[in-house]
Amino acid sequence: MEPTMGSPGDGAPDTTGVRAIRVRVGEETSRVANRRDWDRYADEYQATHGAFLGDAGFVWGPEGHTEDETRLLGDVAGRWVLELGCGAGQCSRWVIDHGGHAVGLDLSLRQLQHSRRLDAETGTPVPAVCATATALPLPDERFDVVFSSFGALQFVADADVMVAEVRRVLRPGGRFVFSVTHPTRWMFPDDPEEGGLTASQSYWDRTPYVEVDDATGDVSYVEHHRTIGDWVSLLAAEGMALVRFDEPEWPADHDRTWGGWSRTRGLLTPGTAIFVARRD
Repeated sequence: MEPTMGSPGDGAPDTTGVRAIRVRVGEETSRVANRRDWDRYADEYQATHGAFLGDAGFVWGPEGHTEDETRLLGDVAGRWVLELGCGAGQCSRWVIDHGGHAVGLDLSLRQLQHSRRLDAETGTPVPAVCATATALPLPDERFDVVFSSFGALQFVADADVMVAEVRRVLRPGGRFVFSVTHPTRWMFPDDPEEGGLTASQSYWDRTPYVEVDDATGDVSYVEHHRTIGDWVSLLAAEGMALVRFDEPEWPADHDRTWGGWSRTRGLLTPGTAIFVARRD
């Protein structure tokens, strides 16, 4: 559901021993770094945000809008649904509770261990696989819906490969729905208060945000930026038509601060972008 500690999307204060730079990195470096980061961060993430997400809830972003409200997936009853970046499987569990056949996929083994815990606590098990969205270990044209709720796509370097994989596993007419950090947020400092309201870098600068461990020199975190136009072009290149684009407004009575997201910023600038596409 969120970029992890120290990233442009989170704003966690503890970046001791970490140096932030902007540099081009590839898919393998991104994958290795982010898997380690999410394994390290999973316990804190679930402890901090688990109640907000719900054990079998479906929240599209920090604004708190749910699939019960938006119905972006359509009727999932009887449908085969794949979740990319499923974390503890909260959204997939919602799909199952609404009559769908859900499969979760996540890069982080520790996140999937939390999913197993919630399987036992809720009595609703989510079949899940530990894998990457750029190499889905799943058969062609298996799913009616593929979705990702704010948790996976900004960590992928080879987005073209990922979108091609999504198209491969979707049935004709299938739906691909995903929410990401709103691309305009890349321009602003990761500060939930007034300091985060002044643009400090170009919207069109796609150089990844990278954190390097000072002690080892290893890349410990990578986040990739794409413009709205980039996402539309990626979808079109794979024969997927954009049928809806949502920019959820911050609810007037919502005062939760989540990393760089807050009421202060949310009432003025969008934090989440949701794309709904259909395969030809």
